[in-house]
Amino acid sequence: MAAGMGMGMSAGMPAMSPAMAGMMIPRCTMKMEKCTGGMKIVCSCDDKMACSMLQNMCSMMANSKCSCCCMMNGAMVCCCTLTMGMCKYEMTADGICVSCLSGDKACCEMIQACCDCITTMMSAGCTCCLMMNEMCVCCC
Repeated sequence: MAAGMGMGMSAGMPAMSPAMAGMMIPRCTMKMEKCTGGMKIVCSCDDKMACSMLQNMCSMMANSKCSCCCMMNGAMVCCCTLTMGMCKYEMTADGICVSCLSGDKACCEMIQACCDCITTMMSAGCTCCLMMNEMCVCCC
């Protein structure tokens, strides 16, 4: 066994919080769009159970740090943490809408640059995960 590894751990197993172990992450359709003051992220689920799970997780973690991580072949290639604006979570009929806005011109430009970056990554085939307080709430 390698030095520093506990019982039951293997070298290929990433660290995971106990709360995330075995947790199902809702799959959804994710759309990003620029808007006045920042961007909107719309997550829509076809499955009622996934939609309910997504909405429940978002209501439990309302007003927490929002970020989007893009993955390719299991590796993170980009992570945009949207701390430069206020993120508001709203329930929709089939998921959620996250509005990340700022009244500051420079912060608005950074938020919109994140929107462009994430949209480009998704178009290139990356999987995007919406994170709240560094916990994945949905993936597309």
